[in-house]
Amino acid sequence: MPQQSPEILTATRAAHAAGAITLNKFGELRKSEIHTKEFKDFVTETDRQCEAEISLILSEAFPEDGMLCEEGTTMTPRSGRRWIVDPLDGTLNFIHSFPVFSISIALQGSDGELIAGVIYLPITNELFTAEPGKGALLNGKPIRVTDRKEEDGYLIATGLPFKDYGYLDSYMEMLREVIHISSGVRRAGSAAIDLAYTACGRFDGFWEYKLLPWDFAAGVLLVREAGGIVTDFHGKRDVFSHKSIIAGSSLTHPLLLSMAQRHFPPEDPPSSTPL
Repeated sequence: MPQQSPEILTATRAAHAAGAITLNKFGELRKSEIHTKEFKDFVTETDRQCEAEISLILSEAFPEDGMLCEEGTTMTPRSGRRWIVDPLDGTLNFIHSFPVFSISIALQGSDGELIAGVIYLPITNELFTAEPGKGALLNGKPIRVTDRKEEDGYLIATGLPFKDYGYLDSYMEMLREVIHISSGVRRAGSAAIDLAYTACGRFDGFWEYKLLPWDFAAGVLLVREAGGIVTDFHGKRDVFSHKSIIAGSSLTHPLLLSMAQRHFPPEDPPSSTPL
């Protein structure tokens, strides 16, 4: 196994610390610890505690780096690098004691390229890590995207519109097509998990519209380092400029991309999230 960088080791320590917080509170949340951010979008005190712990560990180790976290922690980078953090991806699952959630931590360089990615699943104690040129790992062992060739055997992951329904018709038409060609479709409720599972071949592909950087940053690097392809719905590699993701193998990615291009507009608006 290639020697891991200080960045990966620190992100792993932060992810494990946050994971311990989630396991301590899982199934024990009080209503007073659940807050509404906006329509159908929630945050818990556990999200905030995880973000504070991750931010503290990362900033102590790399004080020159910036930070962009889902629950509002931001730091201006002096190094040109920025950590992108989802402290608890799958908050709704967590609120309902549905044991599918993750911690996602990525590091983006000053050139926009991803330097490190960590996704941790506390319930299953699975740690996914990736660095450029070093491959992707699950609990220290190399992983690869699917090599499945038969379309009727594909298991495809996606996300469902939950508060913005402006693209619902396009989404349903694409979903209909995916259902027809595949063996099944899954919606985990955590894009980070969807991408991690695509990286290790559990899912044959993944597609979702309207994502934000903390949803996908670590997972994008995982899939690419596992031999997969990740683009937006228009085939562009720079997924940070738009909010759509297609991930898969050399067979499943082009298949999903062709469907997305049939059912979604030629261009979606660039993300306004600063990076």
